[in-house]
Amino acid sequence: MARLPYKIINETQCFLAELVPGIKAEPDESNPCHFHVVIAGPQDSPFEGGTFKPELFLPEDYPVAAPEVCFMSKIYHSNVDKLVRICLGILKDNWSPALQIHTVLLSIQALLSAPNSDDPLANDVAEQWKTNEAQAIEIARAWTKLHVINNI
Repeated sequence: MARLPYKIINETQCFLAELVPGIKAEPDESNPCHFHVVIAGPQDSPFEGGTFKPELFLPEDYPVAAPEVCFMSKIYHSNVDKLVRICLGILKDNWSPALQIHTVLLSIQALLSAPNSDDPLANDVAEQWKTNEAQAIEIARAWTKLHVINNI
């Protein structure tokens, strides 16, 4: 494996040293550009009680290019599609090399607290959230129980 850039080594050390409530990320033993992540479903959200396990990959041209992140289980969320890809501005057009891994993970945690149905990846879920929020919240809770809590 090629020598790791200082930025990746430094970010990893800083992230492991700083405890961020509800988030845990560790580099894979065989590939330090692949992170195993655990994000607790935020309190008072439909995802509360869930333990979400997104995977984070740093591309070869990181930090110029954004990390790639996807959930490893289904989630009923307007910003996550059926292929469990995440729609988040800082992973796309709003990426900056000044951002860090922990910024990405905090943004994903915030997205779980407040889905953005005005910029959806799953249009049907966003429409449900806009037209009947109470029902969308119940579906999100049910999916969390079915796909995340029982499959930890």
